Amino acid sequence: MAYKGDQCDFCGRPGDKVRMLIAGLDGHICDECVQRAYEVMMSNSSESKSTSPEFVMRKLPKPKEIKEFLDQYVIGQDDAKRHLAVAVYNHYKRLKQTKDDEVEIEKSNIIMVGSTGTGKTLLARTIARMLKVPFTIVDATVFTEAGYVGEDIESILTRLLQVSNYDVPAAERGIVFIDEIDKIARKGDNPSITRDVSGEGVQQGLLKLLEGSVVNVPPQGGRKHPDQKMIAVDTKNILFICGGAFDGIEKKIAQRLNTHVVGYRSVQSTAALDRNNMMQYISPQDLKSFGLIPEIIGRLPILTYLNPLDKAALRSILTEPKNSIIKQYIKLFEMDGIQLSFDDEVFDFVVEKAMEYKLGARGLRSIVEAIMIDVMFDMPSQRKRSYKVTLEFAKSQLAKTNLGKLQSA
Repeated sequence: MAYKGDQCDFCGRPGDKVRMLIAGLDGHICDECVQRAYEVMMSNSSESKSTSPEFVMRKLPKPKEIKEFLDQYVIGQDDAKRHLAVAVYNHYKRLKQTKDDEVEIEKSNIIMVGSTGTGKTLLARTIARMLKVPFTIVDATVFTEAGYVGEDIESILTRLLQVSNYDVPAAERGIVFIDEIDKIARKGDNPSITRDVSGEGVQQGLLKLLEGSVVNVPPQGGRKHPDQKMIAVDTKNILFICGGAFDGIEKKIAQRLNTHVVGYRSVQSTAALDRNNMMQYISPQDLKSFGLIPEIIGRLPILTYLNPLDKAALRSILTEPKNSIIKQYIKLFEMDGIQLSFDDEVFDFVVEKAMEYKLGARGLRSIVEAIMIDVMFDMPSQRKRSYKVTLEFAKSQLAKTNLGKLQSA
């Protein structure tokens, strides 16, 4: 125990001038000196982490194994899965490359294009779960140019550091999914009295992150301050996966495919196009027409698309994956000791409504939640040990909600 006449043996301040004086065998230390010592220890440990050993993954799954794992959680989208599996496999092979190798393999950043609810975010999250690497999802709509209200580009890496518990080497081999990448498209060439601070300027800021550079990241996020400590993060080994709905890009694809229609043979080739799924013909040229700058398209070399979901795909999504929506509700009731079951007609009804509202796979959850809300409210208080959801009950429940009053657009 420290007495009033004691003093800190590090800074020399007396016991009555500090908040706490910790006594040892032959001396004392105050709370502020303890804090400084801790900060010195942390800074030294972060410096030692920066010279980390080369990346080692005990077993890197092959592309086929990656796709098989994705199949358990994501229905359909085989083309996107194949592109994603190959890109991730090549990326982590690249991390195993020795520094003295003459051939330097470049990054395989990916951009996925598909309408809302088709599974872009789910694909990226499932890949990260399989590889057990730090993974974060960021929304591109919140970013602005430096100096404007909004978030700096560097906050992407702040979130990656946070999910990796500020382990810099782990964060430097993680995966970042940038959602809504289409929302930072250039707003057009028309002159305006207001500056486009959330469009092309953000794309310019993303370039250094996508290509690979050492970025000083504020550890707690927010704007940079001169006296704020920074953490240096090298992005050359971070895999960036970008996703966006690119609403209306089908018109630009159709316009490009019909540009030079001259002669009978050209008419024949145009007629062979699948006009119900124009997204499959997407090319980097279409992204440029939509408003992405050529530099950012070049740093996203792998372009893949996701097919719109038909009734069969939505029906499978509802019941088949390991974490399907129906299995989640059955598990919720099981935790209360209640056995939940559904008539098959209910699944068809939910799918039809999801197609009508044009909400994609996300619409399935909204519809099932609207049907089940009263049951989830009442059943835990009752003594029933089983419950079956019928088609009549589903229709009556949906009719009571605002969702049931929606009309297809």
